[in-house]
Formats: sequence, structure tokens, C-alpha cells
Amino acid sequence: MDAMLPELEEADRASRLTDDVETVISSLAEPDSAQVSHLDQGCIWRFRYGTAEVYVQMTGTTPDDMLTVWSSVLKLPVQQQTELFQHLLELNWATTMEARFAILNQEVVVVGTRSLQDLDPSETARLITVVASLADLYDQDLKARFPAVQ
Repeated sequence: MDAMLPELEEADRASRLTDDVETVISSLAEPDSAQVSHLDQGCIWRFRYGTAEVYVQMTGTTPDDMLTVWSSVLKLPVQQQTELFQHLLELNWATTMEARFAILNQEVVVVGTRSLQDLDPSETARLITVVASLADLYDQDLKARFPAVQ
């Protein structure tokens, strides 16, 4: 019986982590916007928060796995790109808390990441909420200030 205990603990941990993520998403998501995909290595959720489309990925359930939250806010290239990058660096210093602006596949994204080691539900909620809120706050403003290159 004791040999099964680690497997039960791992299953409980996986269930708790998934429940934590889904609870946060259900409190933030626009109606009927949340989706989940179960992959070989973890899960990925997508939901709409205001004007932002937010992704949450959990690479697995071990302490070495990661929780990553991101949302695209602007497609590149844009006019005044140097000014955009300076503005994003200033925002990273002053306003992004546990998240940050980054570039992924020719898009400016807001991203936050955390290992699952000792992750508690309040940290899960904060990370998802911070990324979703920043993306919703800045996406329209950045698109207006830095229009696409024609």
C-alpha cells in the first residue's frame, strides 16, 4: 500500500494545480471564452479577458515543471520601433510586477513564468491576473501609439 502513496500524492498535486488554474480562469474569463487542451506534457488553457487573449501553460505537475502565462499585445514590425522598445523597457521597470514585456514570434507579449516548486493558489491567481490585466490595459494603447508598418 505504501508503494502507491507517491503516485496518489502526485495525482492529488496534479488535480490541485489544475483546479487552481481553472478556478482563476473561470473568475476572469469572458463568458464562453475558456478552452483547455491536454498535451503529452501538461495542459494549455486559452481565455479572453477584456480585449486580451490569454494563454496559460503548465508543462507538467512536478516541482521542476513550469507555469507560464502570456498574451500578445502587439504584432511587429511597427512604426517607431526603437521608441516602442524603450517604452517597453521603461514599463518593465515600473509597472509589470511579476510579469514582463517580451518578443515572441514577431509579437510583443506580456509574460510571466514560475516553477511549480512550492507554488500556492494565491501565486497562481496573482500571476494569471497580472498578465491578463496588463495585456488588457496595454494592448489597445500600444496599437494606437505604434501602428503597424504599411
